Amino acid sequence: MNLELFWNKQIGFPLLTLLIFLPVAGAASLWMRRDPRGARVEVLILSLIELVLSLLLFVKFASGVPAMQFVENVPWIVPLGINYHVGIDGISLFLVILTTLLTALTVIYSWDRVREHLREYLICLLILETTMIGVFVSLDLILFFVFWEVMLIPMYFLIKTWGSGPERDHAALKYVVYNLTGSVLMLVGFIILYLNYHDWAVTQLGRNPYSFNYLHLLFAPLPLEKQLWIFGLVFLGFAVKGPVFPFHTWLPGAMLEGPIAVSVMLSGVKLGSYGLLRFNLPLTPEASQMAVPLMMTLALAGLIYGALIALTRPNLMAMMAYGGISHLGFVTIGLFALNPIGIEGALLQMVNLGVAGAGMIFILGFLNDRRGSFDLDEYGGLAKRAPRLAALSMVIVLASLAFPGTNVFIGEFMVLAGVFQVYWVYAAIGVSAVILGAAYMFSMYGRVMMGEIRKPEVAAMSDLNSRETVIAFTMAGLIVWIGLYPIPLLSRMEPSVRAVVERLKEGNVPDSAIVRIDPNNPHAYILKMLADPNSDLSQTLKNLPEKPVR
Repeated sequence: MNLELFWNKQIGFPLLTLLIFLPVAGAASLWMRRDPRGARVEVLILSLIELVLSLLLFVKFASGVPAMQFVENVPWIVPLGINYHVGIDGISLFLVILTTLLTALTVIYSWDRVREHLREYLICLLILETTMIGVFVSLDLILFFVFWEVMLIPMYFLIKTWGSGPERDHAALKYVVYNLTGSVLMLVGFIILYLNYHDWAVTQLGRNPYSFNYLHLLFAPLPLEKQLWIFGLVFLGFAVKGPVFPFHTWLPGAMLEGPIAVSVMLSGVKLGSYGLLRFNLPLTPEASQMAVPLMMTLALAGLIYGALIALTRPNLMAMMAYGGISHLGFVTIGLFALNPIGIEGALLQMVNLGVAGAGMIFILGFLNDRRGSFDLDEYGGLAKRAPRLAALSMVIVLASLAFPGTNVFIGEFMVLAGVFQVYWVYAAIGVSAVILGAAYMFSMYGRVMMGEIRKPEVAAMSDLNSRETVIAFTMAGLIVWIGLYPIPLLSRMEPSVRAVVERLKEGNVPDSAIVRIDPNNPHAYILKMLADPNSDLSQTLKNLPEKPVR
């Protein structure tokens, strides 16, 4: 069984490296530019190239296998077992595509809206894109951590410099402090994994290999006590980034005070949920099972709390921020259903809510550009002046409500089905939050778009222009397409999700039991290969760190 499919066997050039570092090259080129229009055109072309390259991943992706694909593995800091090791599977594929899509749309949105420090603004967007893609494709934990930390820099400057709120400095600082604290705790968890692998490898392989390779770390059995520590430390890092209730308090400020670009990325790209699925569940399977009651409680608390607060907010952006916290709770209960349909539904929901959430943020940006306010009372009857805006907004609102035929409905149905299979009480509570979500979204749409025009400024508002129509139509089109035909996504996600579920079932198998596992199970087969000193896999591991796995 192939654990990894390398780029030279799939596509012929290092596609992931190109996706990661092309924006960096663009940022370096942009630094030399002085022409604002030329800078905008260059970044737009670059962001569209990135989108096309990410879609090439989709086209060339091998469905039906859980292996990491388009893999690149180059020694970096050999004595410490740190490599430049990147690859994607069905878990990360669509999150990479979503990142490039939202970056391109954000560039289009910002075209004539950002004039001060334009060059620096565009550079921050490009660096942010690099770090987010790097997070999703990193298979070395230190490489992952580097991208994770560098991401704070462009986000900080975007909030502080281009934010419009009076408290933007405080919001930027709070974002960094909260996320940096979570990251430090996560790094401690990674180091414990690293040392545990070394101790296991010394006993099993008779050498002293060090490795931060994600695939290697899966093989080293972890005592339950270590699992609990690692789960807690790594979870805190991802819970803050999520943010998972009650670690959410930095999010409303960042979205209210920061520019639309920040709100789009925070609401659209589910970095924290990805981390839980990629690292917490597979690396600490027994601790994940023990943590289910706590995780479900936190998720449901956030789900209901976020919806209730959103229902009372008079500010549109605050409503979306708390609505995002509520939606994230739904993703989390799907992940901790710990069964295929629940986890796959949660993964699909990460993409779906990214599309619907970012789409709603763009709509709010269009409104704010026209009225200079997110206050609900400043609107009313807008559908009479902007029918195109009202129609496309309705599609996005219906998706947020999980209306049948929209993308969010599919993911929500799968999550509830997965949770009902094992924890029907949690699922029943989750359903109640759907009603709360419908209440605040319908209330918001009705007050903004329907009724009589109450303000003379609204009577003078224009409908969507060509660039805004491209953005709104793209998001609405994706909502309908995924809602009616989700198979291309699900077929590529399913093998990787099942691999995670099998890992959860197996837990950390003791060395004495490895050879007794059914070899038809791919993960058991890997463990059996490890136990065989003559297998290719064992021979490769023995050569670490001098000879990286390829």
